[in-house]
Amino acid sequence: MAGPNKKRADTVKKSSGHSKGQDSRGSSDNMPRSSPKRIGNFDGANDSGSVKKRKPEDYIPKRDLLNISDFLGMQGWYAARGVEIPNSLPSRPAKFNSLGKAVPIKLNTFNVSGWPTTKVHQYDISWDEKSPTKDGKRGLMNKIWNSKAAKEALGEPQSLWIYDGHKLAWANKKIADNEELRITVDLDAEQGRTKTPGAGAKNTHTIFVKWTRSVDFAHLDEFLNGKCSWTASCIDTVNFLDHVLREGPSHEYTQIKKSFFARTAQRQDLGQGVEAFKGVFSSLRPVLNDKSQKALTINVDVANGTFWRPLSLGPLIEMAFTKDLHQFQNMFKIGIQHEGKKGDAFKDKQWKHSNLKRDLSRLRRVQVVDNGYNKKQGPGTWTIEDFPPYDPYTATFPNPDERHITEPKKRSRITVADYFEKKYGIKCTRGVPVVQMTKKISGESVQLPIDVLKISPNQRYNSKLSDVQTSNMIKFAVTLPAQRWQAVQSGVQMLDWANDKYLKHYGIKVNPNPSTVAARQLPLPQLHFDKAQVQPHDLIQGRWRLDGKRFIMPALAGKDTPLTAWGICVIQGRDQPYHAQVENFAKQFVKIFESHGVKFGTKFGKAPAVHYTDVSHGGEMVTEIWNKTGNHFKMNPQLLFFIINDRNIDVYRRLKKSCDCRYGVPSQMIQSRHAKTASPQYISNVCMKVNAKLGGVTSWAKSVTLHTVTPKQQQNLSTMVIAADVSHPAPGAGSEAAASYAAITMSCDEKYTRYWAECNTNGNRVEMVTTENIKRHMGGMAKKWMQKITNGNPPQRVLYIRDGVSEGQYAQVLDYEVEDMKATFKELGCKTVPKFTVVIAGKRHHVRFFPGPGVGDRNGNPKPGTLVETGVTHPFEFDWYLNAHVAIKGTARPIHYQCILNEADWNGEALQQFIFEHSFQYCRSTTPVSLHPAVYYAHLAADRSRAHENKNPESSGKKPEAKPEQKKQSTTKSSSSKPLVEIPPLIDINNKLGLKNTMWYV
Repeated sequence: MAGPNKKRADTVKKSSGHSKGQDSRGSSDNMPRSSPKRIGNFDGANDSGSVKKRKPEDYIPKRDLLNISDFLGMQGWYAARGVEIPNSLPSRPAKFNSLGKAVPIKLNTFNVSGWPTTKVHQYDISWDEKSPTKDGKRGLMNKIWNSKAAKEALGEPQSLWIYDGHKLAWANKKIADNEELRITVDLDAEQGRTKTPGAGAKNTHTIFVKWTRSVDFAHLDEFLNGKCSWTASCIDTVNFLDHVLREGPSHEYTQIKKSFFARTAQRQDLGQGVEAFKGVFSSLRPVLNDKSQKALTINVDVANGTFWRPLSLGPLIEMAFTKDLHQFQNMFKIGIQHEGKKGDAFKDKQWKHSNLKRDLSRLRRVQVVDNGYNKKQGPGTWTIEDFPPYDPYTATFPNPDERHITEPKKRSRITVADYFEKKYGIKCTRGVPVVQMTKKISGESVQLPIDVLKISPNQRYNSKLSDVQTSNMIKFAVTLPAQRWQAVQSGVQMLDWANDKYLKHYGIKVNPNPSTVAARQLPLPQLHFDKAQVQPHDLIQGRWRLDGKRFIMPALAGKDTPLTAWGICVIQGRDQPYHAQVENFAKQFVKIFESHGVKFGTKFGKAPAVHYTDVSHGGEMVTEIWNKTGNHFKMNPQLLFFIINDRNIDVYRRLKKSCDCRYGVPSQMIQSRHAKTASPQYISNVCMKVNAKLGGVTSWAKSVTLHTVTPKQQQNLSTMVIAADVSHPAPGAGSEAAASYAAITMSCDEKYTRYWAECNTNGNRVEMVTTENIKRHMGGMAKKWMQKITNGNPPQRVLYIRDGVSEGQYAQVLDYEVEDMKATFKELGCKTVPKFTVVIAGKRHHVRFFPGPGVGDRNGNPKPGTLVETGVTHPFEFDWYLNAHVAIKGTARPIHYQCILNEADWNGEALQQFIFEHSFQYCRSTTPVSLHPAVYYAHLAADRSRAHENKNPESSGKKPEAKPEQKKQSTTKSSSSKPLVEIPPLIDINNKLGLKNTMWYV
């Protein structure tokens, strides 16, 4: 970007009053910036104490960083944390990619055409020390803020205030610099409730509103024009604009972060008490717009949210757990049983670890409304805190009819059932837990029977969906581009910018016409098989066939040995194949695998050893087929098939654990329905996976473009490609103590067709790959790489592609992971550390491409290789959106790539073309894939690693694969005071037969 000169930059810094080093990344004549301190790690991997402290008026405290606007870019997050921007941050290349041909693409972005010209003031919001809002109860905070007393004190509607729901507010009204506005709100009086005698002022709250600064729109304008740096002032301005755009819709619809849902919108019952709504997502961001100008735009997209159905709590629980009342009562009875031991402590402990308690915890923090049993006060709204191990006939509380006794401990206790029957004539259901609420009376939590409660409308469902729910959700969410664009238009109508009173009040204007950009259709590579090449027409259509094509490197060819010892284990049960069907599958597999170039041994015949067993044998099923195959062929098995009856994840992981960790043998699961039909196309797809697991290569994407755009001095540099992904436990019960899994993949040939992968646990919800994992796993693979490819020398450059990190964590990738990788190379004895180029691959965004007429595929999606560099990209940093694949269903989602380090000086065109071309050599697909294959392989390895947990499943027979527990990994306390969690490492893969040297995870 064009940056200010040194004198200008110094002037800006002095006038803005902010700490030095917050200057945007500019051209070579920009002001110098030294290496900054490490960015504090806020995900629990490291202590965040290294972050520079700032005065509260400069910016919100670091614990509130999660509440600022997204899409600030890496520079913005450095500025938000008050940390100096490093010199190494890459700028956008001086020229856009000119490869291929230009194609018109419509984006779901809408440019901001005007922003306030009058002064807007920012305020700090704080609360009475004794108020429950000090604990961050956002629902209560919003209720207080929107109260009549607060609105009158703030001077509404003459001054329309914007509140972020937490610590910041904005208005065009100025309160004196040294004054603090105090507002006292009595919520009982607001809601017309009569105070209980002796209850005091427990529902009275005080808000403190203090002016901190004026919002500086001129500074943002100068930043976008390249005349000044990213500063906290710019961030505050973007933050204000983002919040004011959301304020109007938040009063009309149910808001979940940046999405809005209307009850009248399209919705779908997903089953088990959950339904899905369609809503609208809206987010403001600074961009290089469709006219290549630095500006602000709004990304609008469809939002698909999951919600609890607004049903009575009892029927909903039965529906959610697919149990009737009698079964639910039995589950509760089992959950609170404590054999031979007496006392509530034992009951609580037993209940805490029960399956029912775990399932019920999905309802924690869900809002419910009662049936108005208290006629004087009417229906009350409550928030579920927990489900204690007591039913209404055993749960007790101080008798409210004895309020004249001022000390609650001296009152007699009454059961919930007796109280509701005597007071309101309501007979409670026996044998089901009471519901404990967040509200307390006389120091004790309120407990209500399930019978009087109903789920409030629009309560978000936060837990992982079941397989059935997921299937229904996919059907509901997936829409073709034409329908999705209609939904985007409907979303724009919902947002109704032209009539939004808050936008009018602050003078903000939005162009209702979408951005249209000139994208590039990148050149295709040549896809080679052995003595065959895929036609360009098939490549651009995004699908090719394997018929008659020999793999470019058949399995075991490198070892010059045929596939001899292989076995099939048939797990008996519902829909199992007959013996003749198993024989036919084996015969067809041999025939088709040979047609792809793989050789079979003939000494004992080509047929496999076949064994029949059932799931009651547990992990011993693997021992049985291992022994039978080994005895039949007089050698260690080279490959094991398992024909399974359904997609039971527990059975799958049990088999994989034994194959990987006990015997170190490649394995392949086949569903019985596919074994029965033995479709040639299906078997060819299986052959691709088996070929990779046995050390082979399916195909190779040969570039015909890269040499034309790569400088000569870089064309023959030895290059290592590394990717990493961290997979976290699904939200819901038990996730606070469950492991995260880190996987690292590394290219292991000069054509980047094969990748090694290693994985391990990574603490609990720790996003940065730990130092121990990098040194052990990346270091081990790097040592093998140097021995195999460069005769012991380090690579000259490393392309590190990282998936799954948010924008606020980009700097941590450099500060922790890349630094650890460099240190690992040094520990391996490398005199010269490779030059790193680091690219973040992101798929969790709402940007979509809508091709112009005649440009897209038959479904209206962009064709493979569609590259967008303007309209929605960062104004100055080096990022792009690439659609490398063809969407099978729905609207294609491009991948957002951002280069955050470029020590190796990759040419922009070369880097984009390199990533695109590699999408054609994913080893288990006859289509290009959306992500770079190295990242996909990291996904697969991270998911597969769950099968290697160092614990034994129930009813799995003998478990000799479980090794003595190794040193545990722990997560240090994060800035959110997350408790210490001990996570044991995974069981190691048995590598006696060289399994780690293959693509065992595909």
